[in-house]
Amino acid sequence: MTRIRIEGLLAAFPKLVGTGKQHTYVETENVRYVYQPIEALYLLLVTNKNSNILEDLETLRLLSKLVPEYSYSLDEEGICKHAFELIFAFDEVISLGHKENVTVAQVKQYCEMESHEEKLHKLVLQSKINETKDVMKRKASEIDKSKIEKNRGDKGGFGPLQSMGSGRIENSFSDLSISSSGTGFGSGSGFGLSSDVDSFSTKSKGRPTSSATAPPKGLGMKLGKSQRTNQFLESLKAEGEVILEDVQPKLGPSRAAAPPPTDPVTLTVEEKLNVTLKRDGGVSNFDVQGTLALQILNQEDGHIQVQVQTGDNQAISFKTHPNMNKELFANEYILGLKDPNRPFPTGQASDAGGVGLLKWRMQSTDESMVPLTINCWPSSSGNETYVSIEYEASSMFDLRNVVISVPLPALREAPSVRQIDGEWRYDSRNSILEWSVLLIDNSNRSGSMEFVVPLADSSAFFPISVRFMATDTFSDLKVTNIIPLKGGNPPKFAQRTQLITDNYQVV
Repeated sequence: MTRIRIEGLLAAFPKLVGTGKQHTYVETENVRYVYQPIEALYLLLVTNKNSNILEDLETLRLLSKLVPEYSYSLDEEGICKHAFELIFAFDEVISLGHKENVTVAQVKQYCEMESHEEKLHKLVLQSKINETKDVMKRKASEIDKSKIEKNRGDKGGFGPLQSMGSGRIENSFSDLSISSSGTGFGSGSGFGLSSDVDSFSTKSKGRPTSSATAPPKGLGMKLGKSQRTNQFLESLKAEGEVILEDVQPKLGPSRAAAPPPTDPVTLTVEEKLNVTLKRDGGVSNFDVQGTLALQILNQEDGHIQVQVQTGDNQAISFKTHPNMNKELFANEYILGLKDPNRPFPTGQASDAGGVGLLKWRMQSTDESMVPLTINCWPSSSGNETYVSIEYEASSMFDLRNVVISVPLPALREAPSVRQIDGEWRYDSRNSILEWSVLLIDNSNRSGSMEFVVPLADSSAFFPISVRFMATDTFSDLKVTNIIPLKGGNPPKFAQRTQLITDNYQVV
């Protein structure tokens, strides 16, 4: 049967099915439709009129048992998601138009059996990939060694820099940047600390100074190690090369490592944001999950209760730990154990967060609740694509260490950043442009960046990922007092509050 014939038969089926009929088959002049409803869908078997309808019904029943085995949700989305598994299973039941004498268990066993040809193909493919990686490492090692020998021949390694004016030499060991008055980096990234170790050519020189390329004031020569783990360095180490390791902090992490607690009692309020924004505007998902954790250093401070104060956000629902006195919290907002004679766990456990006392959650579709919105506008002109990105921050929070990661198509060179409010870095290994803003407050609630890349489809710049942190939360939960249960002065306590991003994307 041709494809057009099959599509015609399927298109005619909905017109033939009536409502309120008890039988599950329909006959036309040439074919017979045998069908079975499955929730909002139909499982359809098309046969000729000479076939045995009892065998066809038996085949249909077997197929209907297979569908739930491979698709847990019996709707159109679930069926489409497991379409190939269902096709393979149906193929085991029907062979050359005739039903095979198999059961559901046998079909599942046949579909799960390993293929020797497939395993052999994967092994061959993996061996080719490994061989290509080895060749790449050898070539990179040869290039590194030749550059090292060339640099040793220079006068102290600074001779070529004098004739370059403002420029930047990047190699696999360190990022060497020289700045002088009246000259700009031009080819350097906005961070001034990163290097593209897989690009061994000197970046372009003499690019006009702009807000996107100007170096930070007061900074001279900087020596830094690449932020990315480098396979080339590892291969050089394996070959006996001595490489000096320079420790350098990463710029713009969304969550800094918390210092170990020094106060007798430490309470940590933390909220995690899971947000999915639509590229054309609107909120697809907005979910805030918060926790209040307690950490006590000394055992004598374990018999306490915690007095808290919540904000005015009615959309937040709080839940206490099962060991907490729920009535005490509901009436007086005091967190205490059901058994007052039982102390809280003490000591610095492996979990730096401590013991969870309270958790809460907030979900919304209101775009005004989103702390940071991103607008991306790619436009093509000739052989180039101009991309303008703008952020708008809500006045609810001051955001710190903001990093907006924009995926790019595979490029030979770094993108040309024409204008930026903040700093930028190009991760050539992952083909990502990172836009960094250390602090967003009332002075810069909005900002923009514009860059140019070779001609690319607009979908290549999505999804955009965002990282940031803040010292305020949606719940506005605060610890007001520590109540000792055995008398005496309340122990000294410290409170840490932070809002961080868990998964924040524009799709």
